[in-house]
Amino acid sequence: MPSPDHLHFAFSSLSSLLTPLFTIILPVFGLILAGYACRKLNKLGPAAASELNRFVVYLALPALLFDTMSRTPWSMLDQPAFIAVFGIGSAVVFVLTLIARLVRARPLADASIDGLNAAYANTGFVGLPLCLLAFGKESLAPAVIATIITVCVLFAVAIVLLELGLQSEKHIFWTLWRVAKSLGKNPLLIAPLAGTLLSGSGARVPDGAEAFLKLLGGAASPCALVALGLFLGAKGEARSLRTTGALVTLKLIAQPLLTYWLAFHVFSMPPLWSKTAVILSALPTGTGPFMLAEFYRRDGGVTSSAILFSTVLSLVTVTLCLTVLL
Repeated sequence: MPSPDHLHFAFSSLSSLLTPLFTIILPVFGLILAGYACRKLNKLGPAAASELNRFVVYLALPALLFDTMSRTPWSMLDQPAFIAVFGIGSAVVFVLTLIARLVRARPLADASIDGLNAAYANTGFVGLPLCLLAFGKESLAPAVIATIITVCVLFAVAIVLLELGLQSEKHIFWTLWRVAKSLGKNPLLIAPLAGTLLSGSGARVPDGAEAFLKLLGGAASPCALVALGLFLGAKGEARSLRTTGALVTLKLIAQPLLTYWLAFHVFSMPPLWSKTAVILSALPTGTGPFMLAEFYRRDGGVTSSAILFSTVLSLVTVTLCLTVLL
């Protein structure tokens, strides 16, 4: 039975986190609302969501990915237990969702996006500041590793599957060749790879170029969220609520439960790294799936709904995770 002092300390710690948690989540809603209002008031036209998303895909996000990877020493990534815990948790949810959607006759390209909807945690925009508030500066290293796994590795796998699914060539050789050519021109794959190679070489980005990358990369998340709001404003009410509910359940409940089991019962890690892995896996769906849906001209209705509802409900689920872990 916990002592009253222990309960009071836990309650005080949780209360001190709730206000910052709201201040992290509310700007997400604010940016979505700004885009929604601009579309509803016709201040931005029907093509605004797609064009703004293209800016993110071709300029802002590649700059952010390159900057992140170029400043990440290879030695920092030498955390096999954490990578396994967070990576397996994300991969299992992604693969199971992918298979389930393919069984229901969903095209491979769309099933890949659905897999991201269920497994792509918003580690960058929400995870980094939340971990800093909850666990201190020591949690930034695992948060950065989780961000790299999500926005580079998981994202890259989904892009490969999307390209495979969109090829109409029946001959396997020509299909693979076309996929390879498409991937070779994709800035979302080229940018992190180039940044990784630069980091490994020991070279550093000049100060002027670094400032350029930070300015451009800093626009990625806000613009993606505004583009999401523009899309919601154009499409009106959310569709496929049953599918959305299943994806949100996988993201907010199944993934953190699996990660918790892996972190505390399968792999051996310091408590801080185990707790950080669970919190990061419990985060809502990020904007990455929506970027791909818009960029590849796939239906973004389910994706936009998954992002919106998972972000709203994460105020409850993330708070419960913090209550258990603190």
